Amino acid sequence: MQAIEIILGVLILITSILVVIMVLLQEGKQQGLSGAIAGGAETFFGKSKGRTMEQKLVKITRVLAIVFFVLTLGTTLLLLFLR
Repeated sequence: MQAIEIILGVLILITSILVVIMVLLQEGKQQGLSGAIAGGAETFFGKSKGRTMEQKLVKITRVLAIVFFVLTLGTTLLLLFLR
């Protein structure tokens, strides 16, 4: 059982570090309402939606967060019910 605990712990640690890195790589959303009125909304409906580097970082962050959640929940349940 100890090998599984170590493997899952390492996976959780790697995933959490990757989530932190992805969040730090993203740009801030400091434009607010004035940015949306002044033309920030044009890029939202544009043809390149989802193709920009920022959108790719957001998608990767979401996937990593889901993986982190599932790993953490699975590890917790595994350790609670198999001991």
